[in-house]
Amino acid sequence: MRLLIIGGTAFVGRHITDAALASGHEVTLFNRGRRNPGLFPQATHLVGDRDSDLSALEGGEWDATVDVCAYFPRQVRSLAAALDGRGGHHIFISSTSAYKVPVAAGFTEDAPLAEVDDPETEELTDETYGGLKVVCERTAADLYGEANTAVVRPTYVIGPHDLSYRFTWWVQRLAQGGTVLAPGDPADPIQVIDARDMANWIVDLAARRIPGSFHAVSPPPPYGFGDLLDAIASEVAPPGTELVWVDSQFLLAQGVDEASLPLWPAFDGYGDINAASPAAAIGTGLRPRPVTRSAAEVHAAQATDPVTPREGVGLSPEREATLLKHWSTSRA
Repeated sequence: MRLLIIGGTAFVGRHITDAALASGHEVTLFNRGRRNPGLFPQATHLVGDRDSDLSALEGGEWDATVDVCAYFPRQVRSLAAALDGRGGHHIFISSTSAYKVPVAAGFTEDAPLAEVDDPETEELTDETYGGLKVVCERTAADLYGEANTAVVRPTYVIGPHDLSYRFTWWVQRLAQGGTVLAPGDPADPIQVIDARDMANWIVDLAARRIPGSFHAVSPPPPYGFGDLLDAIASEVAPPGTELVWVDSQFLLAQGVDEASLPLWPAFDGYGDINAASPAAAIGTGLRPRPVTRSAAEVHAAQATDPVTPREGVGLSPEREATLLKHWSTSRA
């Protein structure tokens, strides 16, 4: 298969590239050439900017295209125009943020979708992100044809080289041990998907030209934040590590946000999108590894090829200790 990947060297795209090359496919990467340009010398590298210069795509022809990084419908339209029918089966990477909340646990791909007031807005915020992804999905289906388009809606993507550092922060924090502040309720829904498992499945979807919309999520609901932290702790935490669960409203009143405690659904309703049914994706071949394995492998990767923590992600030891002390006092 001749596979075109828009992006392909950061995180999700990097693992898709890895999976495609490992399967013996002929891979072309189109990106700005700024992030990890030395990766994948066996692939063809086309340099350009999807926002301003897609001329490098002229004349090429591929059996499938994976668009990892479109956030605005204009980007979907300009890519389709540049490919001009030469991109083959189209796979668009969306998000479970595409759903209108609240949504019932175990929801399927036909649940109501989010809307955005202005589909041409250039403001990418928590309020517009999901609705814009929906517009991108619909635009892709219109331009490439529903029978030629697959939409992948992942929840939080985890694994080595995760630049967001969200899951990685919890792995590293629990590996330090001690008393760990755990936000919210242990039953708060959460789902993750290892980028490597998603990548292998996406490459297979492309090779088999499978259309439709799919949740790339694991584990199936019910699965709570407590289950997630327990799974991580079982692999990396030293003996004596203790989780102390702190009420969400208390944390919000203290000025703590969801970046400070990543993956925490800080506001009512937003955790709902982490309770999606993975049945459709599993039916087409998605095989998620256990969270315990991902945790152990992320921890090992941080020791050999570390990702630098993003600014603002996680609590400092001092801030965590202060919050735990105030929580204890409030409960006395």
